[in-house]
Amino acid sequence: MFRIRRVYDDITPANQDAIDQVRDILRNQFPGLKKKEIDKLPEQLRNPMKYRFRSVVFVAEGSKGHVEGFALVYHEPMLKFCYLDYISAAEEKTGMGIGGALYERVREEALDLETIGLFFECLPDTPELSRNPDVRKRNAARLRFYERYGARPIINTAYETPLKSGDDNPPFLVFDDLGQDVKLPGETAREIVRAILERKYKGVCPAEYVEMVVESFQDDFVELRQPRYVKKPPIPPSRKTPVDKRIMLVINDRHRIHHVEERGYVESPVRIDSILDELNKTDLFQKVSPRHFSEQRIKAVHKSGFVDYINKVCAGLEAGTSIYPYVFPVRNRARPPKDLPVRAGYYCIDTFTPINGNAYLAAKRAVDCTLTAAKKLLEGYRLAYALVRPPGHHAEPSSFGGFCYFNSAAAAAELLSSYGKVAILDVDYHHGNGQQEIFYERSDILTVSIHGHPSFAYPYFSGFAGETGRGQGRGFNHNIPLPEIIGNEIYLKTLRGALKQVAKFKPRYLTVALGLDTAKEDPTGTWSLEANDFEVMGEMIGGLHYPTLVVQEGGYDTRVLGINARSFFTGLWKGSYSI
Repeated sequence: MFRIRRVYDDITPANQDAIDQVRDILRNQFPGLKKKEIDKLPEQLRNPMKYRFRSVVFVAEGSKGHVEGFALVYHEPMLKFCYLDYISAAEEKTGMGIGGALYERVREEALDLETIGLFFECLPDTPELSRNPDVRKRNAARLRFYERYGARPIINTAYETPLKSGDDNPPFLVFDDLGQDVKLPGETAREIVRAILERKYKGVCPAEYVEMVVESFQDDFVELRQPRYVKKPPIPPSRKTPVDKRIMLVINDRHRIHHVEERGYVESPVRIDSILDELNKTDLFQKVSPRHFSEQRIKAVHKSGFVDYINKVCAGLEAGTSIYPYVFPVRNRARPPKDLPVRAGYYCIDTFTPINGNAYLAAKRAVDCTLTAAKKLLEGYRLAYALVRPPGHHAEPSSFGGFCYFNSAAAAAELLSSYGKVAILDVDYHHGNGQQEIFYERSDILTVSIHGHPSFAYPYFSGFAGETGRGQGRGFNHNIPLPEIIGNEIYLKTLRGALKQVAKFKPRYLTVALGLDTAKEDPTGTWSLEANDFEVMGEMIGGLHYPTLVVQEGGYDTRVLGINARSFFTGLWKGSYSI
């Protein structure tokens, strides 16, 4: 079994390894290829302007990330065409369906990019152009393969004219209209052919040769050779969202064990159901099973004594029993009380976040889910969503509150920070005090929070604009408190400014603490965002084009929670995969 995914950059370890393996395949399968052509692949991804094409790389990966084949495609957005430069299985993997799967994925991408079609070269199958019968037979097999998809050589042109008189096997230019049933105008074809010859073959094709080939496209509409090998209708391209472009969805499968059945407690299991009901109406998501991680991942962002306390006190409670903190150490924090239930106030910042028998287990599983989603970014996926409860962004290094016990977003950011800078963008209605306190002295993790002003919004004692970081972290914490009543246009303008701060930081990864309690009539907020606003939000965030992890935080109006979530992710997906 293998999976196909797009490699967007050479930043993540998984992508770096994949690119190295692609270059190995190029060396082995194309021995005549010059070293500089092989070595330039990473730069083609980083600097498309230099090569005047956007390079798109797909890999077919087997177990443990072993690359079993690849495809390299060039995209020209102005002329709206794609050019398939290489498609190859690894030497020991030919004939295993890898080439077909890669070609189908390339066609899907070319359609998503709204191109007129896909072009590529294929060696000829006619005696006058290919003199060796054995070579001609192999050429015919390749043309037969592509003909199954409706891709056929362009005729009545001089494209297959050899650069040097007498050369054998000059290539056909093949066109695949991607099942769109469109005719290619001759004028458009001339522009495309010029781009191919002048950019791909820069320094190889003389100017007079280019002009000769371009001017040979004289038909009003390009003619394709009649099918020669396949009598069946062409295989249509898939219209479903490819797996590698889906949002990796990790759901806390144990969230229901944390159910505080008390009147007024809005952080309830139905929140997850409301969101899932709407997400299931799209094909944008790929469900992923949560993995187990060591408790040390939690202790990387929380004090050991705090984590051990939550574990111990929860384990000692009977089912259905909840402890609400009611005694708080205003004067002497150095001497926590021996009685565990009383000690709750030593670690809590409010009176409405209870501890019960399953709080530790549910919160630990939320962290596991979020770390699983973060790992998907390290594997090369662009978008991941940890749909978890209880939330976490109010949990500080040694305190819980605001329905939060462990800070899942912070744990994920800490994990990702081993591979490059991370930005955390908190868009919950309430200040992301947890991330602020955890990373307040760090310069490798940027924290940005848009929230209601602490003069009226929880947690009241943090989230002021003047809190900018300490020591090495000074200038790397940004709070943007907003008035109690604002228009949607003010919120989106504020978000635009926050995204500029994120872009200036130039992170390798973005973590979004997604609170949907900014919605109109949410019981915990005062703002008025609606579905369309959430879609715009998502598209703006996706437009940064960073590998992005979204962690579910607040949002409590279950009448609109699901549709707002679906709208946000629809926008995020659009923005992330926009040109």
